[in-house]
Amino acid sequence: MIPALPRLLELLATRDRGLADLTLALRELVLEEAPDATEFVHDVKYAIALNYTFTCRIKGAFIHVVTYTKHVNLGFWFGAELRDPKKILQGEGKSIRHIRIASQVDLERPYVRTFVREAIASAPRPK
Repeated sequence: MIPALPRLLELLATRDRGLADLTLALRELVLEEAPDATEFVHDVKYAIALNYTFTCRIKGAFIHVVTYTKHVNLGFWFGAELRDPKKILQGEGKSIRHIRIASQVDLERPYVRTFVREAIASAPRPK
């Protein structure tokens, strides 16, 4: 397990314990699949955002985890390009799609890891 940045733990302390634990579990899932990804932590007033990239630049991010006050979203910067025949991914923009994670049960659904792996496979890499 990769230890969480102190800034992330500080921000999560302002959230419900269950939501903080869910965020850390989702973070761990992403980093299990992409251990060499760089993690960026942002406080955007209404949410805590984690972005993952292989390019060390936010512009190259492929996954984001956003913690709101009642749930967590697992987002895919290029989610519109992911295979989604069952229409699990939410969102209607040109690029970004997400899955709402409200409980540990949601996190354990097999398609969550499948989407994470697909996003990693198509993520921008340094040249």
